[in-house]
Amino acid sequence: MKIFCSGIGGIGLSAYAAYQKASGHEVIGSDREENALISDLRKQGIPIAIGQDGSAIPKDTDLFVHTLALPKSHPELIIAVECGIPCMTYFQALGALTKSHMVIAVAGTHGKSSTTAMAAKVLIDSDLHPSVILGTKTADLGGRNWLKGDGDLFLVEACEYYRSFLHLAPTVLLVTNVTGDHFDAYRDMEDYRSAFRELIGKLPVNGALITHCSDAACAELTRNAPCSVIDADTFPLEPLLVPGKHMQKNAQLVLGLASHLRIRTAERSLHTYNGCWRRSEIKGKSAAGALIIDDYGHHPNEIKTTLEGIRDAYRGKRLICVLQPHTHDRVLKLYHEFTQALGAADLVIIPNIFEARSDRDSAKADPRKLAEDIAIGSSVETHYAESIENAELMLKEIVKANDVIVTMGAGDVWKIADRLVART
Repeated sequence: MKIFCSGIGGIGLSAYAAYQKASGHEVIGSDREENALISDLRKQGIPIAIGQDGSAIPKDTDLFVHTLALPKSHPELIIAVECGIPCMTYFQALGALTKSHMVIAVAGTHGKSSTTAMAAKVLIDSDLHPSVILGTKTADLGGRNWLKGDGDLFLVEACEYYRSFLHLAPTVLLVTNVTGDHFDAYRDMEDYRSAFRELIGKLPVNGALITHCSDAACAELTRNAPCSVIDADTFPLEPLLVPGKHMQKNAQLVLGLASHLRIRTAERSLHTYNGCWRRSEIKGKSAAGALIIDDYGHHPNEIKTTLEGIRDAYRGKRLICVLQPHTHDRVLKLYHEFTQALGAADLVIIPNIFEARSDRDSAKADPRKLAEDIAIGSSVETHYAESIENAELMLKEIVKANDVIVTMGAGDVWKIADRLVART
């Protein structure tokens, strides 16, 4: 089969493309700009066009798979439809790919990637030979975001955006939390949680729902579960190499999975789990000797919990957070939560607001006002830098050897971390 992937440089679609290439299909792709994932896909033999005017789509394409971010007016989607090529979103395609396997899905507002990465390590170490599609990269998958195993298990990270995860048919479901996000796709919290109830309703009688029952919102989801429920909170908080109680809570979910699958070596695997890409990832040191950490966190709860974990791990050091909020819509709808989330830091720099979905943002947030309100709400010195470049210059002027710098966000703030380390 010849598969064309539009938006192939995304973390999910890149994994799907690589998996299908490894399965013997001919895969071609396109994206707006180069990135490290695209470079790696080319090394795997996948031709990728930069620029998406539609000219790269072969006429004999059998399947057109695209990122959900692709608007209906996109040139490639229009051409695919006009040519009569079957079209699927990434999650529709992932559902089709995994339907013949025993699917283990990891869902939740945040913590999905770390939990999936931990679960992947446990399954691999247990010689269960899983296939994996992950929303980040990890050393346990050879530094990549996918693995093609020859076993029956297929482990996937399941995103709730526009109810995408409903295209999956999991047998086992791990739910990290349901604190709410993506309110450009959901009316309110009830609408958001209804998507999770619908996913849980798809579980088979012989399946399992694994979640934290001490969390009232998660406990509510279990009430009408059609299968057995495993309370992750009955498992111990294991000591880990990665910082933060939130990581230990993620590990509890994986222990619940191990219990369901009768794996006896999960604790040993978790004790040697060393993190994954952009999840409290230690990048190195700056020229001044400061420790540089990069993190994908972009929801206020993620930001708060991650910074608290880093604070606990590096007591006595000045903690500087360069936070790039992700989408105006998220900032506006969770504004109060954002202003309260940065209290663990000693200094906060807001470079800008990353406009990932400018066509869907209901209004524009004011990043300068946000910085002022964070200073008040979190009782922390906060500066608005106006750009990524200015934030980097600001850091160079103030950074000291004993500092810990955390770049945080789902946009391009990671570039600061990479450049600070590269220039040592």
